Amino acid sequence: MPRSVPPGMPDDGWRGRRAARVVLIDSAKRVLLLRASDPSDPSKGTWWEIPGGGQDPGETSEAAAARELYEETGITGAEIGPCVWVAHAQFQFGPYWFDQRERVHVAWCGIEETIEPAHLEPLEALAFSGAKWWSLEELLASDVATLPVNLREHLPDLIEGRLPDPPINIGDIEF
Repeated sequence: MPRSVPPGMPDDGWRGRRAARVVLIDSAKRVLLLRASDPSDPSKGTWWEIPGGGQDPGETSEAAAARELYEETGITGAEIGPCVWVAHAQFQFGPYWFDQRERVHVAWCGIEETIEPAHLEPLEALAFSGAKWWSLEELLASDVATLPVNLREHLPDLIEGRLPDPPINIGDIEF
C-alpha cells in the first residue's frame, strides 16, 4: 500500500526523503562551506559541503533551507533566494541510509565572521569540524572534496548573479 503524502509536500510520486540545501554567498562573493566527515567511517576522509538537511512534512524547501542554515551555522537573516539546483542523492552516513531529493537554494548575507552552530543533531555534532568562507578563486584552485561533487562547475554563475530558471538538475549524487 503506498504511503500517503504529508501535508504541504508535492504529490509527485516520490516517497523518499526530501532535503533543502543552501549556497550561501556573502557580500564579498565568498561561499560558505562546512567541513564534514562520517564519524562511523573514517575511510571516507573529509569534505566541504553546503549547509542543509531534511525537509519536515509541511515545510517548504525555502523554510527548510533557512532553518537548516540557522541550525548548522547560527546565521539568521540571510536572504533565501530561489531554488537553483536540484539533485537526487543516495548515501550512507553513520548508521543511516539516505535516498533523497534535494532542492538547493541560493542565499545572500553580509560579512559573517563567526559561524556558531545553533542546533546540531548528535551525529552532525560529530561530523562537522569547522566552517570556512571560500572565494571562488580559492575553491577552484583547491583539490578538496566538495558536496555537491560538481560544486565548482555550477558555482561561478551563482557568484556572478546568474541564476538559472528553471533550476538546473545537477545529477545523481552518490557518496
